[in-house]
Amino acid sequence: MDDLDRRLINRLQHGLPLVKQPWQALADELGSDPHTLRARVQALLDDGTLTRFGPMFDIDRLGGAFTLAALSVPEERFDAVAAILDGLPEVAHNYRREHQWNMWFVLGCATPEGIAETIARIESLTGLPVLNLPKEETYHVGLHFSV
Repeated sequence: MDDLDRRLINRLQHGLPLVKQPWQALADELGSDPHTLRARVQALLDDGTLTRFGPMFDIDRLGGAFTLAALSVPEERFDAVAAILDGLPEVAHNYRREHQWNMWFVLGCATPEGIAETIARIESLTGLPVLNLPKEETYHVGLHFSV
């Protein structure tokens, strides 16, 4: 990662400029050109430095809900249970943890009631109890690089 990558990542954490040509405005600000900046973002996504690039929505203000949840899945069933979760549109992502609660996932639903309904469906489909860890408070964490 070079100086331009660091400055680009720092700047993008504050959002794209709300103008007709946001990439041009960013290019002017960073002393580059729009095509280079877009290519840099894509390269950072491709090499895994960035895991996503997109808007962040306040789901609560939109009437929906998110929750972090976990399952304690027997090892011999892990892949099968992961496939069940992967097939549910409410599951944003799931991942393995080295812990008794070894499968963690995020649920995103159109309504707060949808969380309980989806948890009940997951319990029915897997036969496993879901540990629901709803958000108590929102924190916004930024990572800014020295340039």
